[in-house]
Amino acid sequence: MQPFVHLHVHSQYSILDGQASIPALVDKAMKNGMKGIAVTDHGNMFGIKEFFNYTKKKNGAKNGEIKDLNKKLKALDPETDSTQIEEIKSQIAALEASLFKPIFGCEVYVARRGRSSKNGKEDQSGHHLILLAKNNKGYHNLIKLVSMAWVEGYYYRPRVDKEILEKYSEGLIVSSACLGGEIPQYIMRDNIEKAEEAISWFKNIWGDDYYLEIQRHKTDNPNANRTVYPEEEKVNTVVLELAKKHNVKVICTNDVHFVNEEHAEAHDRLICLNTGRDLEDPNRMRYTKQEWMKTQEEMNELFADVPESLANTAEICDKVEFYTIDHGPILPNFPLPEGFDNDDDYLKHITYEGAKMRWVEMNDEQKERVDFELATIKNMGFPGYFLIVQDFIAAAREMGVSVGPGRGSAAGSAVAYCLKITDIDPIKYDLLFERFLNPDRISLPDIDIDFDDDG
Repeated sequence: MQPFVHLHVHSQYSILDGQASIPALVDKAMKNGMKGIAVTDHGNMFGIKEFFNYTKKKNGAKNGEIKDLNKKLKALDPETDSTQIEEIKSQIAALEASLFKPIFGCEVYVARRGRSSKNGKEDQSGHHLILLAKNNKGYHNLIKLVSMAWVEGYYYRPRVDKEILEKYSEGLIVSSACLGGEIPQYIMRDNIEKAEEAISWFKNIWGDDYYLEIQRHKTDNPNANRTVYPEEEKVNTVVLELAKKHNVKVICTNDVHFVNEEHAEAHDRLICLNTGRDLEDPNRMRYTKQEWMKTQEEMNELFADVPESLANTAEICDKVEFYTIDHGPILPNFPLPEGFDNDDDYLKHITYEGAKMRWVEMNDEQKERVDFELATIKNMGFPGYFLIVQDFIAAAREMGVSVGPGRGSAAGSAVAYCLKITDIDPIKYDLLFERFLNPDRISLPDIDIDFDDDG
């Protein structure tokens, strides 16, 4: 049996289209012995953090063993413990090879006439394309592409185009997607010349990291879409020919939208909700009901005549690096007025100025509380955050935007009160600031801003 990895997978974050939860997808893949899976939701990366966190948790025990072995390794002497060192290195390598790999991806929409063209039906969607992050650089390029799709290219759907695909191509693995992809669309219209031009364009940019994709969704279910499979067979025949001609590798996928076969009916009803059509409507959109997360055994049976298309999915998985997407908070730089060298001093200055307005003259209790909070905020690295929040709250008040009195941990802060972030005196009402001191549930101030109809 050829090893296989799902590389075209839609979770529930493909809103009203995918029906699979991230944990259910990962659990089934791991139980079936897959080396990893990709998550490639339509036009977004909403599920990536949950995907990363869950696979990190599932790999936790093995990563713990690797960490312990590395500690042992550092304590050994290369001259006297060479045999033991090699044994430990071998154990580490085996554990690393057995880690389940999360592959972060997205099925993007490629605008037919460029992302700035937003006029009529031809611009409402775009050709489908699978993008997979091979490494940290690819992950950041994928984020840029998806962000630009929403900010610059949105027209009914978030769209990229070939200009930015080429600009942010580094670190990405690309496949030609389903029947909605550019190459399959040309083949379905018998425009083989255009299909070859598109293959050449993608291969010129991504080289060996560009793959052609085939799918097979054969069904005899009278309540399923039975027109897809004949179109797939037509496309697959030409794709396999063009793959040989242009020396491009082929992968097989199953366009996963739900976890198990028995979930097809629930998914069918989800599509009715998505399209606003009745279940009994004979003309409504239907899937083939074959889009479950098939096992390696099922995929091997389905593509037994194209074994390289199975093996190439594992090859892609091997290409993808392990990297973390965790990052500390990133705050904008707050420009300090002349005479102040750091956030801490400026925050203390405006807090004391605000205290004069709130209390006229601070008593010992108020001063002790303010100094304690300022020291805590400094130690936790939050001065910049307080400066930014007070800045936009002050701007909101100047514009006449209604601002709430404050809630949550913000209401317990005397500094927030002095800065007019909140309007509640925490000392008068004996409110605690200590919520900030718990590292397991640090809570940045929650601010309510109520916009009127014009805002």
